[in-house]
Amino acid sequence: MKLETLPDYLRPGLAIVSIGLNPSLPSVRAGFYFANPRNRFWRALDGSGLVPESLVPGVAAMARLFEEYAIGFTDVVKRPTAGGRDLRAADFREGAPVLRAKLEDSGPRIAWFHGKQAYSSYLRYTGGPRGPVGWGEQDIRIGVSRVFVTPNPSPANAVFSMQDLVGHYRRLKDWCDRLATQDADC
Repeated sequence: MKLETLPDYLRPGLAIVSIGLNPSLPSVRAGFYFANPRNRFWRALDGSGLVPESLVPGVAAMARLFEEYAIGFTDVVKRPTAGGRDLRAADFREGAPVLRAKLEDSGPRIAWFHGKQAYSSYLRYTGGPRGPVGWGEQDIRIGVSRVFVTPNPSPANAVFSMQDLVGHYRRLKDWCDRLATQDADC
């Protein structure tokens, strides 16, 4: 029996693809990414200026981000769990190569990983370089996609304040703006 999960918001021509570790159970029940009311993604997005409007979390906001702002969504692992600790190596072994193929096919300008765990797990199970992962811009690309890593906005990652998250999201916006002046398509 296949578990219900969140749909991918992927297509060619995206500026950014937001990549979570895996869908949360509240998100799957609600039908949209970052649906847990304690998740700080939507508030950090609002405070960052990454999009020029405040969005009410929901399916309509997901569609607006996808259609109007060319921001897509997916996960390293598509199996929903109560938390990242419930994932197994087999989940990453299956999910990471699938994610790589999705990113290579859709070719977003930026692959935005939420959390070092998401990115390092992706690298580990796709044969990427190993070693410490830093915040922000990364040295490697996935196909044509540049990579950016921010802290995971999950309520389980309370070590980062809202101000910290907003700062990281603003760095992503600034980088995207710089790329737009260079490439005219971010």
